[in-house]
Amino acid sequence: MLRSRIGWVLVTVLSATGLGLVTTGLAPGPTRPPQPPAGETPTARRTVPAVPPLPRADPVDVSIPAIGVDAPLVAVGADAQGALEVPPLDRPTVAGWYRHGASPGETGNAVLVGHVDSAAGPAVFFDLGRLRPGDTVHVTRVDGHVATFAVDAVGSYPKNRFPTDEVYGSGTVAGLRLITCGGRFDRASGNYVDNVVVFATRVP
Repeated sequence: MLRSRIGWVLVTVLSATGLGLVTTGLAPGPTRPPQPPAGETPTARRTVPAVPPLPRADPVDVSIPAIGVDAPLVAVGADAQGALEVPPLDRPTVAGWYRHGASPGETGNAVLVGHVDSAAGPAVFFDLGRLRPGDTVHVTRVDGHVATFAVDAVGSYPKNRFPTDEVYGSGTVAGLRLITCGGRFDRASGNYVDNVVVFATRVP
């Protein structure tokens, strides 16, 4: 019951506010994070052979060869207000796994989050917007399994139009969602105005 309740609270909060992952932005110029196309709700999924789901197990590492990511994963949850927790700002090279949702390889949508930048420069998911359909994401689990996912779609969404159902909703296959901040950095609010979301499906 706890997992379900927190998940629904989180969905409610994200529907209204999107996801804020940083409190400081990089200066405009060559260090600005890459911006994917404006996102629409993905309707098509990659046709892949059926892959038997894996049992639940905590993920420990995420690798994304196309953008040079190889990062440890830490479990994150939701705070007392139902807002998604994120990795500590002083650990910008670490990504987070939403532990109240599916684990990578289970049936359902597993969610990974990471900072786009920090006061020191680019962070773990800085280049997430460069991913394209067909790129792969590999998640190593504590049980030794490596779950591999192929990217279906990448999009940028204003935080007040975050695709909550497609990210946190239930699914019939093992899916993966990667989230970070993107778009313009609003110095008045101290946040980026968009979220970058990667949608992926497990493949053999």
